[in-house]
Amino acid sequence: MSVNPAATTESTNENAPHLQPLPTVKQQPNSSALERTVVMGGTQFAKLPAFTVSTRMRGRHILVDTDLTPDEIQEVIDTAIRIKRQAKNGQPHSYLAGKTLGLLFEHPSTRTRVSFEAGMAQLGGQAIFLGVNDLQMKRGETISDTAQILSRYVDAIVARVADHQHLIELATSASIPVINGLSDKCHPMQALADLQTLQENFGTLKGLKLAYLGDGNNMAVSLMLAGAAVGVSVTVAAPVKYQPNPDVVRHAQWLASSSGATIEVTSDPYAAVKDADAVYTDVHVSMGQDDGAARAVSLLPYKVTSDIMAHAKREAVFMHCLPMHRDEEVASDVVESPQSIIFDQAENRLHAHKAVLLHTLC
Repeated sequence: MSVNPAATTESTNENAPHLQPLPTVKQQPNSSALERTVVMGGTQFAKLPAFTVSTRMRGRHILVDTDLTPDEIQEVIDTAIRIKRQAKNGQPHSYLAGKTLGLLFEHPSTRTRVSFEAGMAQLGGQAIFLGVNDLQMKRGETISDTAQILSRYVDAIVARVADHQHLIELATSASIPVINGLSDKCHPMQALADLQTLQENFGTLKGLKLAYLGDGNNMAVSLMLAGAAVGVSVTVAAPVKYQPNPDVVRHAQWLASSSGATIEVTSDPYAAVKDADAVYTDVHVSMGQDDGAARAVSLLPYKVTSDIMAHAKREAVFMHCLPMHRDEEVASDVVESPQSIIFDQAENRLHAHKAVLLHTLC
């Protein structure tokens, strides 16, 4: 049956139903109720905003914190803050389209793996995860052979290894950048994100004091070396048996002599946090350590509590590289306090890692 449009508003039959046109609905400027469709894609890619970075790090390995000069560390931090701002503003930043990152991991990981995978995707490239059970090294292939093969497949390698020597062997044979995602010696990628977090909180790095309480492990080493390079004074408080390697401490002190910072090691946690802008800790027992019970007992006095935090500066922040064991190395009330910036740290792993990838693959 057809209907004459002209008859919809007026009928010659008084008994016929009176048909009215549907009312026109006008969308209000600020209304989202009617926004049921969006346009995605198109014939052209979104134009990328100009983004200038130094090429000094292009193609280089980053195995230890001192592979970067103080100026280069600051460049990475500044790039991380800029790329973070772009991401928050929804600006496209796929500057590494067509690049591929290999992730070679001997250890389980949350932050390092996800931040590098997500970061590479956000930069327009892709990442390939290779766990220890995914590689032929498990069946006897050498690290050298693996490095040479991966160099022909991907543009850079992030390696998370149990033994730092494996990282050195990988970098020696690779013809592409090898980046330390964590080793038993140091954790430079975490330290870069930590410095970024401090700069965002305090506006500057030079002149800050960071107190690290607990095992003088790879994290303590990276904080001393990277912090000393850019002018952050670091005091490590740990039992004598678990204090950082004296050679590393001397190296950090040498770096600090040029930046105006100080590097100290003590067994007194309260002395360490005096006048500190940031109080930092890590798990008391790390992966692969077979003296866990002894460490836990020895490090108990170095647990970060509200009492410890009260001896730092009033505006001091609490930091932790994660994962953490609540109420072991840090009290839960400190974790949940306004002073805690641990999740800002965790987020900044993403932005700092993207900055490293931009500088090494630009």
